[in-house]
Amino acid sequence: MHEWIGGRQPVFEVLRAGRRPCYRLAIAEGVQEKGRILDILKLCQKTNLAVEKQPRRYLDARIENHQGVVLETTKYPYTDLQDILEFAEQKDEPPFILILDTLQDPQNFGVLLRTAEAMGVHGVVIPLRHSATITPAVVHASSGASEHLLITQYNIVQAISLLKERNIWVVGLENTPDACIPEQVNMKGCIALVVGSEGEGMRQLVRQSCDLLMKLPTMGKLESLNAAVAGSIALYLIFQSRQ
Repeated sequence: MHEWIGGRQPVFEVLRAGRRPCYRLAIAEGVQEKGRILDILKLCQKTNLAVEKQPRRYLDARIENHQGVVLETTKYPYTDLQDILEFAEQKDEPPFILILDTLQDPQNFGVLLRTAEAMGVHGVVIPLRHSATITPAVVHASSGASEHLLITQYNIVQAISLLKERNIWVVGLENTPDACIPEQVNMKGCIALVVGSEGEGMRQLVRQSCDLLMKLPTMGKLESLNAAVAGSIALYLIFQSRQ
């Protein structure tokens, strides 16, 4: 099944990653061939990908926020949890994994993927159902970072169990009174961070499966940060500890 990716940076990253078969690229008439557009055209030339000039309404009919360029490609290529663990092993690094429990908002999902890629996360685990998936909107929100990440769909409780068997410390991010503050958490070794959904947080079984819970103390009038912001801060704290 095919889909359309829009946006200059997302399209560039899909082509640069080379993980999906691509079929054709369409550029809106009047778009100047410079900057990121020129980079995209160079990648198309290298792979002999067909390039079309089309009226802007042609692109509008396929995807929003296309910035004058759309790419026809396949659905996102999910991977397996074992591939993520092997990737960390190949890099000779302790595994660093992000687990997203029923996150719903594509924008939040994309932001967390972009942060995860920047912080050196080896892979991302999302549920088999009742969760945002890698759609063109998520690719756009992540600025194409999704294309450089290994992402698997898995039963979250089972995934946590498997990771714990590999001696990977599973830390759930949740703003509860009994949760530890970051200074009390060892984040230097093998670690998986669990981020819950925007409204409900982690599901009960997922929460109970974690080795411990961690909260991010705040000083303002709002009680907590949203999932994307809190998750991004936690990912950075783990990244910093691992350096």
